[in-house]
Amino acid sequence: MHHPAHYTQGGIECIDALKAATEGLEGIQAVCAANAIKYIWRFKGKGGAEDLDKAIWYINRLKEEIKNG
Repeated sequence: MHHPAHYTQGGIECIDALKAATEGLEGIQAVCAANAIKYIWRFKGKGGAEDLDKAIWYINRLKEEIKNG
């Protein structure tokens, strides 16, 4: 399986961190949380400020989902 360097930090694969971080979340909340973490995870090695903007978008969407139930 292909393991791009921008998805491995400190010997941890992003997918494994996402699995742990989204445990107990469902649906759109899990998606938004996972995507925010993914973009923060990879910004140094791939997308820079653009990835941080994407993470912020997903965090804001997650906040709206939580507020609006």
